[in-house]
Amino acid sequence: MTAAPTGILPAHTIEAMFADGTIFAGTPPVSGQIQPASLDLRLGHTAFRVRASFLPGEGTSVMQRLEALKLHTFDISEGAVLETGCVYIVPLQETLDLPADISATANPKSSTGRLDVFTRVITDHGVAFDTVPAGYSGPLYAEISPLTFPILVRAGSRLSQIRFRRGLSVISDADLEAVHKVHTLMSGGNERIGGGVQLSIDLEGSGPGSLVGYRAKHHSGLIDVDLPREQEPLDFWEPIYRRGAAELILDPNEFYILVSQEAVHVPPDYAAEMVPFDALVGEFRVHYAGFFDPGFGHDQAGGVGSRAVLEVRSHDVPFILEHGQTIGRLVYEKMAERPRTLYGEGIGSNYQGQALKLSKHFKSPAL
Repeated sequence: MTAAPTGILPAHTIEAMFADGTIFAGTPPVSGQIQPASLDLRLGHTAFRVRASFLPGEGTSVMQRLEALKLHTFDISEGAVLETGCVYIVPLQETLDLPADISATANPKSSTGRLDVFTRVITDHGVAFDTVPAGYSGPLYAEISPLTFPILVRAGSRLSQIRFRRGLSVISDADLEAVHKVHTLMSGGNERIGGGVQLSIDLEGSGPGSLVGYRAKHHSGLIDVDLPREQEPLDFWEPIYRRGAAELILDPNEFYILVSQEAVHVPPDYAAEMVPFDALVGEFRVHYAGFFDPGFGHDQAGGVGSRAVLEVRSHDVPFILEHGQTIGRLVYEKMAERPRTLYGEGIGSNYQGQALKLSKHFKSPAL
């Protein structure tokens, strides 16, 4: 008997997992919920505001911990506001019954991260966030903390995504060099490989006076997470233009949208995940939302020139970022099978071919 291929599971396998009960939900998946190498997770009908973030730990369910930590419970079926500075737990509509050789990891969706909404997936008996061990059987929960903007959510809103894998699939740097020679994984910047494809910050833009980023405004309005192209960018964001040297001082606890120098490419037989660069290079966090699906930046899927948008938050002290400074890295994994549809091929892919870009909730800025 031939062993099942290792790697990230593609969309058609995720569809089969719904069919055989490996993934269960009371309502079938909606259009666009299954992406080439991931599944969007839908909020359920009930939310709990809690005193603090938590992990249940071995031998304890999330609901058991909620009994001790919840402040109040409310219905979000028709919509409810999640306020900044608060922590919420929402049971998700999807539950899992994974076989012994399938594990999963979760991440915020790109649009979630670009709103500075910190969200993580928790399992019963979990000892790590965004991590589902092989063979897990049980419910999933989203921890949601809006950090800058209050958000309006409802049952069915999709803030998180999950990626399933069989076995070990991370590609070593040596193998990544070989893939890069064939497929050109990054171009237009430093083009370095080490712990994955290293990405650097673009603070030069197109020259003096050009737009290089956005800083979030405080005390802004409410954002409905399910309404695209609804908000005026200048109501929520302060544009940052290059003035003088190509550098930027990050103010403590401010939230920035910046962009990589490099155009990145995820070939059809691979998936990638953004992970922070070594924390010793600076006191800042980069990129809450880390999944890059097969076909991102792929020229045949309309993605030539796609760059990585970076969600950046400084901690504790001001920190100077300089143009070309390494700020993150893309770790590549092989797909168990090539997906039948790539990112950007008519499946509602909002960020194919992107440069510096806000989340899908904002109108195109007239800057």
